[in-house]
Amino acid sequence: METVNIRTAAKHDIPQLLELMNQYIVDFYKCPRPSDDSLKKLINHLLENPYEGIQFVVEKEPHHLVGFSTLYFTFNTLEVKRMAFLHDLFVKPDVRGQKIGEKLLQSCVNYIRENDYSHMIWETAHDNLAAQSLYDKIGAQKAVWLNYEIK
Repeated sequence: METVNIRTAAKHDIPQLLELMNQYIVDFYKCPRPSDDSLKKLINHLLENPYEGIQFVVEKEPHHLVGFSTLYFTFNTLEVKRMAFLHDLFVKPDVRGQKIGEKLLQSCVNYIRENDYSHMIWETAHDNLAAQSLYDKIGAQKAVWLNYEIK
């Protein structure tokens, strides 16, 4: 298995990150393709405002990205600390099965622990058993809270 480098995203990653995010949004989740301009604005916003969120990228070889994750930050009033919401975790299909997703998720966990966040939350589809297996493997617990949404 090749070594991978997981690091925070940088400006020079934007072209490849756009491609990965479109694969995640369109190919994986079957959602409409957002404009490149709107995705660039989001990526740049996170790069310029790391207090609001960050993106990690996975390099399988120098300058070749194969995955990404996005953390957004908010506050946990009950513990009076910051908390993280893991919104995205994606690894290209052709490199899955190499523990890259596990390493990427562990990088997110390490980040919140090193920066004294209260916890990290995320959602997954009920039928995404591969992801659930990964979450169980790293010791994550199913939350006791119910999720609601409104549009």
